[in-house]
Amino acid sequence: MGDLPPGFRFYPTEEELVSFYLHNKLEERRQELNRVIPVTDIYNIEPWNLPKLAGERCQGDTEQWFFFAPRQEREARGGRPRRTTASGYWKATGSPGYVYSSDSKVIGVKKTMVFYKGKAPTGRKTKWKMNEYRAIEGAADPSNTTVPKLRHEFSLCRVYITSGSFRAFDRRPLEAVARETQLLGYAATTSAQDHRMVDNSSSPDTSCSGGDHADLPGTAGSANVDMVDGLPQPLWDWEQLNWL
Repeated sequence: MGDLPPGFRFYPTEEELVSFYLHNKLEERRQELNRVIPVTDIYNIEPWNLPKLAGERCQGDTEQWFFFAPRQEREARGGRPRRTTASGYWKATGSPGYVYSSDSKVIGVKKTMVFYKGKAPTGRKTKWKMNEYRAIEGAADPSNTTVPKLRHEFSLCRVYITSGSFRAFDRRPLEAVARETQLLGYAATTSAQDHRMVDNSSSPDTSCSGGDHADLPGTAGSANVDMVDGLPQPLWDWEQLNWL
């Protein structure tokens, strides 16, 4: 560990999390991944106790921790997953988002959750958040109307603490951020113009050491790209995807 160069970290992109880590776990390949991202029933554990259960190369991380969450028995029987711990509960926030591959295929779905202390619906919001990723079987073409199949055997969860910094988990170069901001601004302008046209016509939400796993995606400073919830319009009805 002492021989690692400064800045050697584990910052996987969402594409890497889904296409490499989650898919390899689902296909039961590369057992060493369990040392990087362990299998943990995180919904039975308080979030502040999760960091000490993180992978052996992420024990010192102070920002984010990764876990494979197995499908619950009640899910296998067709029920809804239980996301309640002894002291509180995880509550979904915003709309689910898509995870894209570098060739613009939809490879997964992401849901963001916030942990509340107390009992629903009067719990107190905390700074603990989580992104839960599920993989899509194969890669879905956004232009194809066929509803893809979600894999439920395991989900990949990224647990983190809200820091208040806009770029806390954004590891992209500043040039890439500026370019995306311009694209988003163009999309917003186009959307506003389309909205006005319709109106006129109708006239009324770490540092991890890589160690032995330097060959794994996300090590040695990869960019961590977070999707912006709600920007892409849903390609499919979420209930059609069987997302719970």
